[in-house]
Amino acid sequence: MQSRRFAQVDVFTAMALRGNPLAVVIDAEGLSDAAMAAFARWTNLSETTFILPPSDAAADYRVRIFTPGGELPFAGHPTLGTAHCWLASGGLPKNKSMLVQECGIGLVRIKRTADRNKERLAFAAPPLRRSGPVAPELYAQVLRSLRLQAEDVLDVQWVDNGPEWMAARLKSAEAVLALRPDFQAMAGLKLGVVGAYPAGSPQQFEVRAFVPGLGVPEDAVTGSLNAGLALWLQGAGLAPDRYVAAQGAALARAGRIHVQREGEEVWIGGDVTPLIEGQVRL
Repeated sequence: MQSRRFAQVDVFTAMALRGNPLAVVIDAEGLSDAAMAAFARWTNLSETTFILPPSDAAADYRVRIFTPGGELPFAGHPTLGTAHCWLASGGLPKNKSMLVQECGIGLVRIKRTADRNKERLAFAAPPLRRSGPVAPELYAQVLRSLRLQAEDVLDVQWVDNGPEWMAARLKSAEAVLALRPDFQAMAGLKLGVVGAYPAGSPQQFEVRAFVPGLGVPEDAVTGSLNAGLALWLQGAGLAPDRYVAAQGAALARAGRIHVQREGEEVWIGGDVTPLIEGQVRL
């Protein structure tokens, strides 16, 4: 065991305790897979990340992402939170305006922009590995899991960019907030739900994410899901090129995800608020 730099940050919020917490081990070189998995179970957060030297010369750093139930090839709020911690710990990117993160799905670009004199990070939404309608048996399982009838659901699509997300589109944000899922019926699914707010609302959509199989019955704010949703909804003409999604209200959070399409690319941005800095013995 040795002392390693450690941080905990709140992602997708400018106000502490309103977003999705992330634990970050900044000096993770030398840790075994078992040690990383054990620490992620111990923190019991939706994700814990471990920063390592890159193996790809094009990357600034490499990250491994663990939930209490296992490792993910990619996740959104860990991407933004880890990038923030790497920079805050003295990391020097090869390009001042753009970081390159290496993770399980490959290289992910993260741009640095200023918003009201505060830096905001945004990652390029990875391409969907799987898209289109889900199979009828999965559609039926989604209905059972959400305790809904077929007429309550507008569509169910794959939005898989690594974590195997599928998503159900409901008639309204109000319907999304009213859900009381059946997590036993949801076994094996990684399920997002989205519904639109009325025109003129500060947020375009309300989003919820359920991953009971990974020890996260409901995730507070989910960057990877919002990235997949953006590609689906904007591609189908169901969302504008620029919008803000809300997530976390069902858990007394107030996450805000800033989505912007620039040409062929979609960027998923959010604020990161630091909370804890110190050392951890691992």
